[in-house]
Amino acid sequence: MDRRSFIASVGGAAALASMDANQKADALEFAMGEELEMAQAAQATQAPEAPQASGGGFRQNLKAGPDPDAEPNRYISTARVFTTYGQDERTQPRKRDDEHFHMGHDARLPRMSAKPTLMEFFDKRIGHSSHLLQSARLAKINGLPEKTIFACLLHDISVSGFIGGDHGYYGAQLVEPYVDEEVSWAIRYHQSLRFIPDEDVGYPYPEAYIRYFGEDFKPEPYIFKDAEYARNHKWYMTSRQICINDVYSFDPNVKVSMDDFVDIIGRQFREPEEGLGYDDSPSSHMWRTMIFPNNFL
Repeated sequence: MDRRSFIASVGGAAALASMDANQKADALEFAMGEELEMAQAAQATQAPEAPQASGGGFRQNLKAGPDPDAEPNRYISTARVFTTYGQDERTQPRKRDDEHFHMGHDARLPRMSAKPTLMEFFDKRIGHSSHLLQSARLAKINGLPEKTIFACLLHDISVSGFIGGDHGYYGAQLVEPYVDEEVSWAIRYHQSLRFIPDEDVGYPYPEAYIRYFGEDFKPEPYIFKDAEYARNHKWYMTSRQICINDVYSFDPNVKVSMDDFVDIIGRQFREPEEGLGYDDSPSSHMWRTMIFPNNFL
């Protein structure tokens, strides 16, 4: 991705300048992931039949018919998790008097089952992100432990299905009740470690950060604090390997299937009997937000 395209993707130079360092890096990773998905879609002979999630939003299949169970006269507002706190000049049309605010299933999206599994979320909300699949594939090729491969597969799960900002922390919270502690820890701290080079283990400072953000780009203090803590932790290399296998996983010519990781998911992810979102875990509400992403309240 060239710098001009990246700046346009975030809304222009002024919008980029208003972001802190962490937001800039998240925006770059999101834009590169979108570019990868678009490049691979252009190579495909036909578009997938099912709607695919992408980058915290939901890409609609415009050829698909409406949900037969959809209720008429529903006004669907944009999910507030992406709010600009009134600073965005674009406004949504006002609700008409004969409409009700939307609650429940959004008919534009595939309907989730009563007891959703992680694979169902990948299929219907998160999407089969080429970037995540390539990252896990690289970790596998490099002979890393299964827990590390799994952490690579999930490391940007929040970017793809929930929220982009501080995605490492949100992603760790999402999966924490269902994975080994080392996996969620690694996902949490890759957020800060990606800014801190460690050439002794094969992770130089990302050239893209210099190219896109300039020589004077500097993360927020909490990033350095968390990275210093992680650097001295017993699971440091698990998180660092996410960064190492992250930066090289944007190749549009590499095709990876989620089927390659079904067995690993089965061994590494503890599926709740009640289904994700309904098991009263500390992150159930986050999974429910993905099930019903456009509820008014």
